[in-house]
Amino acid sequence: MAEIHYWQAVRDAMREEMLRDPKVFVMGEDVAIYGGAYGATRGLYEEFGPERVRDTAISEAVIAGAAVGAAMCGYRPVAEIMYMDFLTLSMDQFCNQGAKNRYMFGGKTSVPMVLRTEGGAGRCIAAQHSQSLEAWFMHVPGILIACPATPADAKGLLKTAIRCNDPVLFIEHKMLYGAKGEVPDGDYTTPFGRAAIRREGKQVTVVSYSRMALRCEAVCKKLAGEGIDAEMIDLRTLKPLDLPTVLDSVKKTGRLLLVSEGCAEGNAVCEIAMKVNEHAFDWLDAPIRRLCAANVPVPMSPVLENAAIPNEAAIEQAIRDTIKG
Repeated sequence: MAEIHYWQAVRDAMREEMLRDPKVFVMGEDVAIYGGAYGATRGLYEEFGPERVRDTAISEAVIAGAAVGAAMCGYRPVAEIMYMDFLTLSMDQFCNQGAKNRYMFGGKTSVPMVLRTEGGAGRCIAAQHSQSLEAWFMHVPGILIACPATPADAKGLLKTAIRCNDPVLFIEHKMLYGAKGEVPDGDYTTPFGRAAIRREGKQVTVVSYSRMALRCEAVCKKLAGEGIDAEMIDLRTLKPLDLPTVLDSVKKTGRLLLVSEGCAEGNAVCEIAMKVNEHAFDWLDAPIRRLCAANVPVPMSPVLENAAIPNEAAIEQAIRDTIKG
């Protein structure tokens, strides 16, 4: 295995899929000559040229709409929306056109597209560039959602997404691009709907995804030194959701803490909590707990941003409280 950055893993996934399939192409704002806002398309323009690495106008509606149309015509576009917040401008094209087409046409057409975007806080770029809106898209039938936390998963899940015949929202956390990790050599894919158990334990189940999964894992390792035995599950994809792995863990530990960077109200983890309540209530020894961001726009101030988003101290306290019941 090679140790590479998260951004390199994303770039390598696109490059390998473009080499494998001539119908794969990349499009978005500044993805070509500039190489992407976070460098994730660096070098692709030089290798594949302007036909397959296309800079677009500053219009998220155009980007999403063109990707839907290209996918329906047999291509496999990988379109980038520079910040997750800007997905609001592409909602009709992505959610009403891309997500619904296969169903509305009785399976006679498919929409094999990927919409890459950068979510989450951490750079103090405030309320319109720091949101975690994945819960909105969980509510739309027809869209799959991936949220990789590691370079290995970023590459494997993106390759799976590009080969998928349905629209995929691929969420990369902006604070993970510089993170390094081991990535398998050669061609590999990571299946959707299969969570990763980052740490096994018996006292409490901690479930998260994206950057919060790494924070939870670090806290669980720290608490292990005190004899607190927490099981940490990284969901990796929200749709499809690996509910069996979560249920099996809850049945073993009897306690569940769900952690997300999105605002608490209507959060993605609320749906998971409901599913656990429906399918594993008799195994719970304590109420399900959630730890999410505050219900406020993400602040620009570093101090306030840190207070609004679950940090390791808050996660540690939440784990202790969950064990106490």
